[in-house]
Amino acid sequence: MNRFVIADPKLCIGCGTCMAACSTVHKAQGLQQAPRLTVIRHEQATMPVQCRHCDDAPCIKVCPVEAIAQTGDCVQLNESLCIGCNLCAVACPFGAIQSGGSRPVAMANSYDTYIPCSIRSSNPSTSAGLRCFGEDLLSWEPGVRSIAVKCDLCEFRAEGPACVSACPSQSLSMVNDTACANAARDRRLQAANAHPEGAPAFSASACATASCSTATTAPVSPDASITEGSC
Repeated sequence: MNRFVIADPKLCIGCGTCMAACSTVHKAQGLQQAPRLTVIRHEQATMPVQCRHCDDAPCIKVCPVEAIAQTGDCVQLNESLCIGCNLCAVACPFGAIQSGGSRPVAMANSYDTYIPCSIRSSNPSTSAGLRCFGEDLLSWEPGVRSIAVKCDLCEFRAEGPACVSACPSQSLSMVNDTACANAARDRRLQAANAHPEGAPAFSASACATASCSTATTAPVSPDASITEGSC
């Protein structure tokens, strides 16, 4: 099975620390700084929702440029391939994929911030000795491309997902094969311990009664009498 992060609504306090941590670590990596999870608040509970890394992920099937792919035991999105068509967001059953657009880290605001004025003054539209404001043909503003963003389990961090380590109430946890096996074992133990002391055990007579009630019998006429306890 694929790994994924899930929250316990009984522990979540809705502080948004997980979203802030997610945004910070991805921005530092030069990726889109939009948080990969969203804290949902309603009357009964509060919890963040993020990608569940489905084993049969519908987002992989609908992506026209194969920007989303199964990588190891998780589903990853290649931001450099994404064209921002949002088909993955439509297909996601959890609403865990959204569009995000942010300027790359350390990107200059305009061309004139890193092209010296002495070089740019050779352009006929810029007179030598005048202050350069980036208004000539060499000036440009880099656009911000909107692409899909989803939980990538912070694969670039040795410590694992930043949201899990940042949560002050420890409501977020990583789910994998081991965690699922341990949870199933605990539930089996709870089921075994739930049998009250002194309660009658499931016996052979109970089996006989059950089989008797379901057995096929000969047709009975409407006038025939049925005695209590008969099958």
